[in-house]
Amino acid sequence: MSVRARARLRAEPDGRGGSALPVLESDGPLALRRTRSPRPAYARVTVVGAMSAPLNGDHLAIEARVADCARVTVDAAAATVALPGPRADADPSTYSADLTVGEGATLHWLPEQLVSASGSRLHQTTRVHLAPTARLLLREEQILGRHDEPTGALTARLTVHRAGRPLLDQQLAYGPGAPGGWDGPAVLAGHRAVGQLLLADPAFEEAPPPSRLLGPTAALTPLAGPAVLVTAVAPDARLLRGILDDAMRELLEGLKT
Repeated sequence: MSVRARARLRAEPDGRGGSALPVLESDGPLALRRTRSPRPAYARVTVVGAMSAPLNGDHLAIEARVADCARVTVDAAAATVALPGPRADADPSTYSADLTVGEGATLHWLPEQLVSASGSRLHQTTRVHLAPTARLLLREEQILGRHDEPTGALTARLTVHRAGRPLLDQQLAYGPGAPGGWDGPAVLAGHRAVGQLLLADPAFEEAPPPSRLLGPTAALTPLAGPAVLVTAVAPDARLLRGILDDAMRELLEGLKT
């Protein structure tokens, strides 16, 4: 039997310079836990996997609402592993995140890696709606196969709207059934870790960073709006995280100056 689960969280200003979490609802394998934040102004939520998921046929969803002027970080305790499950005829699984960030609010969406195990079939979707003065730091990482195994079939779509207008809409597909050439020299060139880091901030409206390479397998691109996108590939998860962490530190430091 497949699993259907939806977890929800809402962050609001607490009136004392911090942020409260009046809604924190877990469901099925998605356990949301309030955890200690190293930044006093930010609430922090950690996603803890309560069971193995998603398996083929499962449908998981997380909904996050950040009210005006609230600040929250959402991270995870461990990687998410997409698995084939016991039924060979099961439909693909789905894992969606719906994120809404209000005026003057900040969301740091920093989950751990998504691992596409051999035989799995997953459609991952992240949808973001930003108010004109909202801030977003979002990281996504896809690891194509566990150690010494081929990847499963993975489709990942990320859409971001700001003030009701499209800011970013990208779709990536890997593994069985993906368009030919996804693993060729012009795309992944044999790399098995893929990631993107998106930083949207009103400060970029007048002075966005210029496009540039961040080493041999990563690039920074300003978007047509107050945001920058870092895309990277790497041989493994550890190296990918290092590239994205370096880019994150550089961009956040640049906003402080």
